[in-house]
Amino acid sequence: MSVACYVRVSTAKQNLDRQLNATTEYVQERLGTGLGNIEFYRDKATGTSTVARSSYQRLMDDIATGDVNIVVAHEVSRIARSISDLERTADRMREAGVELHIVAEGLVIRPREEDPYQRALFQLLGVFAELEANIKRQNIREGIAARQESDQYHHGPAPLGFVKRDGKLVEGANYHQVIEVLDQVARGDLSKRQAALELNSSRRTIRRAIEERAELYGV
Repeated sequence: MSVACYVRVSTAKQNLDRQLNATTEYVQERLGTGLGNIEFYRDKATGTSTVARSSYQRLMDDIATGDVNIVVAHEVSRIARSISDLERTADRMREAGVELHIVAEGLVIRPREEDPYQRALFQLLGVFAELEANIKRQNIREGIAARQESDQYHHGPAPLGFVKRDGKLVEGANYHQVIEVLDQVARGDLSKRQAALELNSSRRTIRRAIEERAELYGV
């Protein structure tokens, strides 16, 4: 039996240890598989799209060639934050005869066993992950609009991750990276110091972004 543990964080400064420990413990205790039969696939990239995740792509290739029998992930959101990507991933595993185990949610999707409850729960978790991302984007759009209506916006430089263009606040080149990093800080997964280093900024700027301009970042 060949087991693949897939772990992912959103930024380079984040630590994969929690997911690695949880998936390894699950494989050893629940599946009775030794470390010698576990292959780890690690990504440090956003979950919005699977295209930019090299280890995910390698995992899919190994699944297609029959080198993997079981895939274990800590949470559904580690695999994808889009229901379409999540469905494609599950379908590819099912077609290859591969089991998918989600540790945190206690889900097991087996290719030859159709459990309507498990299947529906899996789909719902994917829907909620995508809905969360969409609500966040909507909140950010509303926050940008409100900021542009405020007199405060018209003074000083553009906020972190933004630029001013023709009197409008627009996304800067590192906008998506800023969003991901600030989200991790807000959740306690990344320190302000680490965020400042990753964004080539200062802790004061990070603190101000989260505490005074949260509406611009959905945090």
